[in-house]
Amino acid sequence: MSDTRRRLLDALAAADGPVSGPELADRLGVSRAAVWKQVEALREAGFDVASDAAGYAVRGVPDYGADAIAYGLDAPYAVEYHDRLPSTNDRARELAVEGATDHVVVAGEQTGGRGRLDRPWSSPPGGVYASLLVRPDRPPAHVPVFTLAAAVAVTRACREAGVDAVIKWPNDVLLAESERKLAGVLTEMEGEADRVSWLIVGVGANVDVAAEALPETATSVRAAGGVADRRRFCQRVIEAFHGLDPEATLPAWRDHAVTLGREVRVETPGGVVEGEAVDVEFPGALVVRTDDGDRVVHAGDCEHLRPA
Repeated sequence: MSDTRRRLLDALAAADGPVSGPELADRLGVSRAAVWKQVEALREAGFDVASDAAGYAVRGVPDYGADAIAYGLDAPYAVEYHDRLPSTNDRARELAVEGATDHVVVAGEQTGGRGRLDRPWSSPPGGVYASLLVRPDRPPAHVPVFTLAAAVAVTRACREAGVDAVIKWPNDVLLAESERKLAGVLTEMEGEADRVSWLIVGVGANVDVAAEALPETATSVRAAGGVADRRRFCQRVIEAFHGLDPEATLPAWRDHAVTLGREVRVETPGGVVEGEAVDVEFPGALVVRTDDGDRVVHAGDCEHLRPA
């Protein structure tokens, strides 16, 4: 998406009524012919853009796509959309190598989606598959907090869609009642000893997906009775992630966590840790109270051993 297109979308979304061609041209620093060309491109993309003597006004927005997600998006990200991709994280990595930042790669469907530990991630049509590319001024040791921030962002989007979502440490978003999986987060990065070069936070969320298209252990916003609006869901994830300061992430994560207070079994690179999950520590480590004292687990595969 061109910078001119994004600024035009922002101007139209912020307007209370029609905006004249000359006013848009002046705001965007382009000719009136360029404004008309971009408006026609929006119409071809599915926007209902009315025009009369007073100017241009958006009356309808397409269900999904780059322009639809960018329209009214309250976060400074460029949006790239593909109907189908092997992996949005892989495409975001290509953009990172090219020097891009503050980009979101979105796919209508993934053919090679993956989760943590390289597990396959079911990515049928109707889900929200998005990878956010950022370059935070942080050391690599702080990267786990961005994974937790993404889990909080997805949980908030689910709740705004009418679904009671909770977080299982570190990054699985579950339906509270059944603890079936609604979404997951996969974070990748490249950096030096003291600085992150780039960070990609990939989100896979089951939004407008029928229950029969998902594994038995999963569910979707639609199947749980929520509002399955992929466009708004994707926007809310991006906005919530962008607006969440790393220092505020852990309190927000605790508010949504279902793991704390539970008996857990965590498979870590150094062995199994079993006990009661009692807290999280910055940048996202789980504190497990065992018979031998508290253990701080920085990475591992967590299993809940008893119901909430």
